[in-house]
Amino acid sequence: MTDFTLSKDADGVATITWDVPGKTMNVMSFDGLAQLSDCIDQALADDEVKGIVVTSGKDGSFAGGMDLNLLAVMKEQAGDNPAKGLFEGTMQMHALLRKIEMAGMDPKTKKGGKPIATALPGTAAGIGMELPLSTHRIFAAENPKAKYGLPEIMVGIFPGAGGTTRMVRKVGAIAAAPLLLEGKMLDVKKAKGAGYIDEIAADPVAAAKEWVLNAKDADIVKPWDAKGYKMPGGAPYHPAGFMNFVGASAMVNGKTQGAFPAAKALLSAVYEGALVDFDTALKIEARWFTSVLMNPSSGAMIRSLFLNKEALEKGAVRPQGVPDQSVKKIGVLGAGMMGAGIALVSAQAGMEVVLVDRDQEAADKGKAYTETYLDKGMKRGKVTAEKKEAMLGHITATPDLEHLKGCDLIIEAVFEDMGVKAEMTKKVEAIIPDDCIFASNTSTLPISDLAKASVRSDQFIGIHFFSPVEKMFLVEIIKGKETGDRAVAKALDYVRQIRKTPIVVNDARFFYANRCIIPYINEGVRMIAEGVSPVLIDNAARQLGFPVGPIQLTDETSIDLGAKIARATKAAMGNAYPESPSDDLIFWMEEQGRLGRKANAGFFDYDEKGKRTEYWKGLQDQYPLAEDQPDLIEVQERLMFAQVLEAVRALEEGVLEDIREGDVGAILGWGFAPWSGGPLSWLDIIGTPYAAERCDQLTDAYGERFACPPLLREMAEKGQSFYGRFDPEAKAA
Repeated sequence: MTDFTLSKDADGVATITWDVPGKTMNVMSFDGLAQLSDCIDQALADDEVKGIVVTSGKDGSFAGGMDLNLLAVMKEQAGDNPAKGLFEGTMQMHALLRKIEMAGMDPKTKKGGKPIATALPGTAAGIGMELPLSTHRIFAAENPKAKYGLPEIMVGIFPGAGGTTRMVRKVGAIAAAPLLLEGKMLDVKKAKGAGYIDEIAADPVAAAKEWVLNAKDADIVKPWDAKGYKMPGGAPYHPAGFMNFVGASAMVNGKTQGAFPAAKALLSAVYEGALVDFDTALKIEARWFTSVLMNPSSGAMIRSLFLNKEALEKGAVRPQGVPDQSVKKIGVLGAGMMGAGIALVSAQAGMEVVLVDRDQEAADKGKAYTETYLDKGMKRGKVTAEKKEAMLGHITATPDLEHLKGCDLIIEAVFEDMGVKAEMTKKVEAIIPDDCIFASNTSTLPISDLAKASVRSDQFIGIHFFSPVEKMFLVEIIKGKETGDRAVAKALDYVRQIRKTPIVVNDARFFYANRCIIPYINEGVRMIAEGVSPVLIDNAARQLGFPVGPIQLTDETSIDLGAKIARATKAAMGNAYPESPSDDLIFWMEEQGRLGRKANAGFFDYDEKGKRTEYWKGLQDQYPLAEDQPDLIEVQERLMFAQVLEAVRALEEGVLEDIREGDVGAILGWGFAPWSGGPLSWLDIIGTPYAAERCDQLTDAYGERFACPPLLREMAEKGQSFYGRFDPEAKAA
């Protein structure tokens, strides 16, 4: 199997074509590195070759990055010293890309080399961008769909094949920092402006060939290899450069709160590398890259945010034997914020959408949500007038249920009331085709109970979106007791069409995501009732890597919603409902009219524009601050264990059927500390024996809500890990 092939034309230009068999996008493998090296050696040794062009055999893309199994190969080859294997493997990649960069030139005179250019037909990411950065000129096609960047930081590592060192030396630390630290993928024009690519051409291969045939010795010497090179913006020992690095450090810590190991390692590699020559800087980059790969956080993030996420999106939990269930016409019941968002993402995917509400005005308002969204896109130059017209043409806003005829999927997003939903279910099922799947977007009501109103409960399912629909990546699919495989397949295929990540869970109170989020919020509110500073609580959460703390989250989701959920849960559970000081505080806030951001008054004060100003001081009149505040770690562990124990219980009770969904769902659904890989990965990082011991300590100090679940206790006694015991991939192997 050949990933790289070499050809030569009559003009003396050698073309190295990257085309991995059986893949829609190229990925770099261990064999691929060896093949690329051989192709480069052959082209440099051939006297008839005047220059080299590296391109892709894939239509519209260059490469999607590295096959992460390559990292496992590096570790395995080193036996008992995996760090050595990773470092040496990384240095082999550096040596290959450095060979491309030097291109056979005399190391002293910098003459005699052969020009090497890259022709990118489209998207280039990760190693797919690091390889071009080592060539002497990068040409990209006029491809509006293409994206370019170094997104490694998003999965817990950083560009370790020279991308970090080259980008910083090419554009300077400040200009490179957002690209490296935020992992943004840019379109072709922005990529050129950022320094990722050099030229945009209608035919990048032809343009690259023309360039290599006319390039001079000086054209192929990289700035950092030329005499008198100075880093853009200044090196760390330069007054201006010093301030740049201070700013970069502040930016990293401001964005990550110190919770993400890869970001700190990247900044260290950049700073230390900027103090030395280029080749030494590559070695420093390799050492920090190895350090990150050896950190358990890195492995957990790669597993959850890359491998597991990709597996779920490709149908890892889709029922077997069910034919394609792609949605052609969808009915959305309720044109409020959730219904309007569902209509928007469905229309974006090209589906015919019928958006229904009680009257024409309400339905039109829901459709206007899409129009407003598209207008914003037009202002940013991302949406054309033609695209706007086409998308709006996909949506029919109406109060007439007759328009639902011909739908193959219904998503109900009406008022969160069992009676209202039941009435709507009966009305709609009398109109829609017999094989149409009916889904509820409820966030709290049991799907099995809602399905009782249906005459075909095997075709009834939950599809729970997170708000705002168009921005949130996760969709939670809930199986009722009688939900059939075709309904599950339909929901999964629909989520694939709208390009979101699905998890499938069994029906239970609050399903999975809300089951874990609510204890997080409650624990934060409970601590306020104990006299803990809300500033400490929210900052403790942010320093764990959560996007917002539990107190701020309560304001964002609204305090009266929390009160409503508490009352409804208490009514459903009766005497089994655990009384909590957090309920008393929430009910009191509700009485004060402080309902959160929507009321411009909650745990925070807000200005006239609705911007948060500071924590409400009146809170301390009712709940005075304790003289002795708890330790930061104690607060953090309470917040973490409140969530992870619910994840364990969900797995134990069969609500979660696949461990991967527990971790991916937590990170994408409510921003659970991404550096940890998710709640179950976090328990593997700290170890089940310690987790069980800490449960006992927290139970003694704070109550039975921290009681160690039997499953965790059993695993602790056996010294088991969650992925060691439950990982479907490991079982399959």
